[in-house]
Amino acid sequence: MNVLAPPRARLNIEVVFDLVCPWCFLGTRRLRRALRARPDIAADISWRPFLLNPDIAPGGVARADYIIRKFGGEDRARRLHGTIADLGRGEGVVFQFDRIRRVPPSLDAHRLVRLADRHGVAADAVDALFQGYFCDGQDIGDLAVLVGIAASLGMDPTATRRLLAGAAEAEGVHADNLRAHRLGINGVPCFVVQGRHAIAGAQEPEVIERLLDVAIVEG
Repeated sequence: MNVLAPPRARLNIEVVFDLVCPWCFLGTRRLRRALRARPDIAADISWRPFLLNPDIAPGGVARADYIIRKFGGEDRARRLHGTIADLGRGEGVVFQFDRIRRVPPSLDAHRLVRLADRHGVAADAVDALFQGYFCDGQDIGDLAVLVGIAASLGMDPTATRRLLAGAAEAEGVHADNLRAHRLGINGVPCFVVQGRHAIAGAQEPEVIERLLDVAIVEG
C-alpha cells in the first residue's frame, strides 16, 4: 500500500437497467471500461431493476411476434440489431440476436441479481444473464436456466430454486421499478451517481468519466 498516494474518491453508482435490453448490456460494459480507466475512483455499484415489458405474459412471447409489435417488422429490427452488434464488438460482446427464440419477462432474472447480491456476486450475475440471453439465446425467464446461472456463480442451486419458485425479492424489484419511474427515468440504461447526477443511454466511456468527475467535484 502506498501511503503517499492520494485517497480514492468513493462514488455510489446506481445502474438502472433491464436484462432484456441490449443497450443496457452495452452500457454496463462501457461503465466498467470507464471505471477501469479511473483507478482514482472506488465505485460502489447498485443494480436497480427497470421493467421494460411489465405486462408481458409469464411465459414470454415469441421473438417474431415481439419484433412486429415493437419495431413494426423484421427489416427495421435487423438494421437496429446490426448497429448494436457493431458497437458490441468494440466492447467484447458478440450479440447473437437470431439465437433468441422468446422474449421473456425479466422479473425473475432481476430477482436472481438481488439474490446474487447477498453473496457479493451481483455484477457477475448481471453479466452472466446478459451473456446468456444476448449471446447464447438462453431463456432467462426459465427457472432451470436461472438456477444454472446461479450455480455457475457459486450459489447453492437448491436454495436458489426454492427462493425463485417463491416470491423472494419480487416486492423489491417492483419497488425499484416504481421508484425509477417516479424519478422520471423512462429509458435505460441510466446511471445515477451520488443520488443526484444522472445520464441515460449507452454512453461512451469518456462521457461517463465526465459525469464521474462532476460528481467528485460537486459531491
